[in-house]
Amino acid sequence: MSAADKTYHALLARHDAMRLRRQLLSPGGGPDADHGSGFGNPAGQPYDGAADQRIIMRHLDLVTPFEELIAHLYQALFTRHPSLRSLFPATMEFQQAHLARAFWYLLENLDKPEQVVATFNQLGRDHRKLGVRPAQYAAFEAALCEALRIRAGEHWTEELEQAWVRMLRFGVTAMVQGADAALREPPCWQATVTGHRLIGPDLAVLRVRPHEPFPHRAGQYTALESARLPHTWRSYYLAGVPGREGELELHVRCTGPGGVSEALVHHTAVGDRIQLGPPKGNLRLDEKPVDELLLVAWDTGWAAMKALLQELDGRARTAPGMPRVRLFLGADALSDLYDTEYLTGLERRRPWLTVIPVTGTAQGEDVYGELVRAVTRSGPSASGRALLAGPPAMVQTVTAALAHAGLPAERVLHDLLPAGPRDLPRSAEGFGPAGAQEFPGQPVPA
Repeated sequence: MSAADKTYHALLARHDAMRLRRQLLSPGGGPDADHGSGFGNPAGQPYDGAADQRIIMRHLDLVTPFEELIAHLYQALFTRHPSLRSLFPATMEFQQAHLARAFWYLLENLDKPEQVVATFNQLGRDHRKLGVRPAQYAAFEAALCEALRIRAGEHWTEELEQAWVRMLRFGVTAMVQGADAALREPPCWQATVTGHRLIGPDLAVLRVRPHEPFPHRAGQYTALESARLPHTWRSYYLAGVPGREGELELHVRCTGPGGVSEALVHHTAVGDRIQLGPPKGNLRLDEKPVDELLLVAWDTGWAAMKALLQELDGRARTAPGMPRVRLFLGADALSDLYDTEYLTGLERRRPWLTVIPVTGTAQGEDVYGELVRAVTRSGPSASGRALLAGPPAMVQTVTAALAHAGLPAERVLHDLLPAGPRDLPRSAEGFGPAGAQEFPGQPVPA
């Protein structure tokens, strides 16, 4: 770590210590208290998001496409605050794309403030690993205002700018509160690679040991940073239950040159250090009994299902009855299916489990057609549940098919936010430095 990095992290540690002291000494203080962050409290000050939604959407053509707005925004940010550039990844493409998705997500959901607060609480918790602080959000706000004025030109109005500012502050306030609520947990976890096994030319199974306890549940994923690519994080599902000494298993497919996945698959060895972000995710087993459980995964989305199956296996040893469990495991080709020996043994030992491998036989939009037909062929039980993990296109396609087959939306769990205009908002990441992340299993250069 360079001297500059040590100084920066020392300042962050001092900031967190001072904030914790304020919370402990303040009457009624606690992780959820607001202590002068400079932004409003979504829970305490009602926000008329629907009104701002109407204003922004009415004048949206003045500032879109968002790619150009965001380019102006970052130019203004780095011109005013050159030191912030070092906190972002070298390549800004993912950062800009995910910020566009964050804007779309806010615009789509401003009339549902509770949903926005829940989502951005989680983002704030997750962005602590990036060293994001309220002062940096203020710098971001000023850069956004400058970008809005450039894009709107002579059609700029104060009403439009203030609507954008209120929207941004609403999201940022939720992020700050989410970060404060997680003050008692590490912003990120240092870990050492204890195992690295290549499965084919572009797939690796890694085992890593966090230096501190890493509490998580089956079905969650974590963002990961390789020392070879500072400030660049990518998300991967956690496979299976923790091993000896808290070891974690990760499945990584190399999706392109020069990214995190290539570094992990081809340039990582036992003894290397990595960093893990806070665990998160929507996949979970319900405590309430169900008649049928559908597990649908594509490629490395299998990692999440492996964890869930191990939890189910543990329940089966004590539970009087088990639901019917069908695992649909998809891949582009038969050679891309892996961990088959483990699956075969588990299916042989557990009568409640049926494994259906599916390979893609088409190109383009129908690449998941065979998987959809397999999942819906026998008709899912209306009282059952489905858990999906894989690329966004697969998750969206299978979710739509299950809804058409009669499975209520609330019984389908996955890690994708609702799609919005132009199919952009697949993630709400992107407000803070290095926020460009894909959902686990998404096949984009990583």
